[in-house]
Amino acid sequence: MSEFLEILTHGRRFKAAVKELSVEELRDLADKLDKILVERESMAEEEEQAMAARNAKIEEIRQQMEAVGLSIDDLGGVAVKATAKKRAPRPAKYQIEVDGEMVQWTGQGRMPTVFKNEINKGRSMEDFLI
Repeated sequence: MSEFLEILTHGRRFKAAVKELSVEELRDLADKLDKILVERESMAEEEEQAMAARNAKIEEIRQQMEAVGLSIDDLGGVAVKATAKKRAPRPAKYQIEVDGEMVQWTGQGRMPTVFKNEINKGRSMEDFLI
């Protein structure tokens, strides 16, 4: 928790933090806190209403399924979302030997510095094809 929240939620620390404020400033602070409180309460009420509407819709669909003779198990194959397949890594298209170490590159993304340096020296990418 941040230091501000620790002060705000601890009675004596909060009292010490606001002791230099005038009554007018304290009332202004209280008004701002009241506005935040009202806003939070209305958001919570809206969420509660949305959840109640959602639950009513679920119950309505469940009753329709029951009337037709379907169950959740009947939807098993339809309800399961297919997992995304991860593609295989691309094979290297270029390679260069630097200090006895082979550096490979697929040709995708940012060009490695060793290739860039060789290109600047006048070589072409065809020289590095695998």
